[in-house]
Amino acid sequence: MQHVEIYSTPSCHFCHMAKEFFKEKNVPFTDYDVASDVSKRQEMMEKSGQMGVPVIVIGNELVVGFNKALISKLLGI
Repeated sequence: MQHVEIYSTPSCHFCHMAKEFFKEKNVPFTDYDVASDVSKRQEMMEKSGQMGVPVIVIGNELVVGFNKALISKLLGI
């Protein structure tokens, strides 16, 4: 299983949907709250070039937003 990271905020509906999807599919992930963690917010902006969340990193691939089809493909599920 590939390492999954998600940059999210507590008020983001699509962030919650992505995290629920990972839990349903038993995909372990690391969640970074960019609303409170300034260094992770900066890291997310450097990786994605923007402020929108969620930003999901699967292996070496970057997904901006909750694109369920692409995420499933990258995870092989």
